[in-house]
Amino acid sequence: MKKKGFSVRRPGIIGEEAFRKYAVLIPLIEVSGIPHLLFEKRSGKLKHQPGEICFPGGKLEPGESLKACAVRETMEELLVQRKQIKVLGPGDIYLSPFNLMIQPFIGTIKDYKDTFSTDEVQAVIKVPLDFFRSNAPKTYTSQLIQEPPKDFPYEWIPGGMEYPWVKGNHSISFYQYEDTTIWGMTAQMATSAVRLMEKYHII
Repeated sequence: MKKKGFSVRRPGIIGEEAFRKYAVLIPLIEVSGIPHLLFEKRSGKLKHQPGEICFPGGKLEPGESLKACAVRETMEELLVQRKQIKVLGPGDIYLSPFNLMIQPFIGTIKDYKDTFSTDEVQAVIKVPLDFFRSNAPKTYTSQLIQEPPKDFPYEWIPGGMEYPWVKGNHSISFYQYEDTTIWGMTAQMATSAVRLMEKYHII
């Protein structure tokens, strides 16, 4: 690798290898000419997060790009064809304090007929885009506390067992739309995506 490339390199993330990487599509659809965000209600049969509200997406496969992952998972979960999906651009990356990294992509699904795979999806939910424009999420703060392992070498650090560990905060957001609760990382990605749509005049 040449030295001159260093000044223009794209920075990586220290510890990135420890993160589980996922990609999702934040789908825009039209209902009677009005733009809506499309969400899924996860099947109650799933092992992880059954019944929760999410965007279509999943875990990155070896050799796959994040964009390809988002499109593939959307096709599998919503039973749509590749030609129906138009990716408009990337959203902002969501980093969870629990070693989870999610790359959202904002896109449209054309001629969507309310199809979905019952293996993964229980129902689809359509929320008008204007709902997010006119309603701020309710946000709560959860405190994260360091808990070193029992064999932690306290003798190697100043203060030993009395070391003043920094405490962190994790924001948890909620939207309530009719009888549907959209919360957690899905709510935060929706908030971010709507802001980007407004900033770049996407809709």
